[in-house]
Amino acid sequence: MTFENYIARRYFRSGRFFISVSTWMTIAGVTLGVAVVCFVMSMHNGFEAEIRSRLLGTTSHITVFNLRGDFIAEYRDLVDKLESIPGVVAASPFIYYKAAISSSNEGDGIVVRGIDPELERKTANISRDIKAGAFSFERTLFEGDSLSGIILGKNLADRLGVYVGQSVVLYSLRGEDLRTNSRPRVAKFYVSGIFETGYFEFDGEMAYISLESAQKLFMTGDVATAVHMKLTDIYQADAMSPKIDSALENEYDVVPWTLLHKNLFSWIAIEKLVLGLGFILIVLVAAFSIISTLVMLTMEKRAEIGILKTLGTTPAGIRKIFVYKGLFISVIGVAGGWVLALIGAFIQNRYKLVSLPADLYFVSYVPIEVHWADFGLAGLVTMVICFLAALYPASQAARMSVIEVLRK
Repeated sequence: MTFENYIARRYFRSGRFFISVSTWMTIAGVTLGVAVVCFVMSMHNGFEAEIRSRLLGTTSHITVFNLRGDFIAEYRDLVDKLESIPGVVAASPFIYYKAAISSSNEGDGIVVRGIDPELERKTANISRDIKAGAFSFERTLFEGDSLSGIILGKNLADRLGVYVGQSVVLYSLRGEDLRTNSRPRVAKFYVSGIFETGYFEFDGEMAYISLESAQKLFMTGDVATAVHMKLTDIYQADAMSPKIDSALENEYDVVPWTLLHKNLFSWIAIEKLVLGLGFILIVLVAAFSIISTLVMLTMEKRAEIGILKTLGTTPAGIRKIFVYKGLFISVIGVAGGWVLALIGAFIQNRYKLVSLPADLYFVSYVPIEVHWADFGLAGLVTMVICFLAALYPASQAARMSVIEVLRK
């Protein structure tokens, strides 16, 4: 332990009542500032993880499109080729197109996704998101007709006023010449299942039918719009994309989820940055408290400073004493803030004290996910701010004249 460090520790524990209270109030300010920053960042991480999980559970990790924007005719061979690539768990084709839907009560415009149920079960979570009915498109005799099944999002089903076992009608204009008196193609389905992902864009606008039914409805022939795949690690999507592109001899457009949903996750990242910068202001307020506390300590310790200088302590040594005390305050405040944030995160995740209305949000409570990098960054920024705040009073103490101090 250096001489300056020893004196700084003594100054930290000593002082008049007002200065001691001021020191602990400053520590409390730093602690609360760090705790709020870390907790809010963890809350934001929790929401981001929930969105990613629900979104990628429906759209998968990497999607392969035709390079020219057309349909993929050889999609079966493409699925086999993709599944042979290390790191790819499974792949499945789909057709994705807009259509109109109507029930006996309501009508709406939606997006229809035609899928192979067995392959889709391996690449997406839609089969696990079924809340009513079954994940099946099997044909059945319904009101005298042999109909295929359709799976609707919960919000869409509520809007149409239909339940499992009731019928709906899809209308498609794809491939029709709108300059003639053409009519939309019509296909009737029975509702075999209702899914709920918690993501409104899917639950309110998406319907699933079999790949074969979609090919007939949209008159595409035996093709697919794209093939998406599931990876062993979703965070390897960017690294895997060039490898997959190379394996496919650059004949397709390989799009990872980070690019496919770039706008959404870029907005989340910007929001997190803005929130972090905003809450750093709390730490800045605590930094001003450090300045005032050290200035008052400087005034109280004038005689001791004079004695130290008389004994040969250099101005740099005096400066170090007060900087060290500022750093002591920041270290205790940062550690306390981390502990408070971790306790808050544990309590919220375990007891779900802060709840959310389930009909408005995709989760029923505020999720918390701790990232140690966020904690480390918050602590580092706080210590830098506290260090800079301690420089001014430390410099003032170092510039004190020994003669004037001893004369007084």
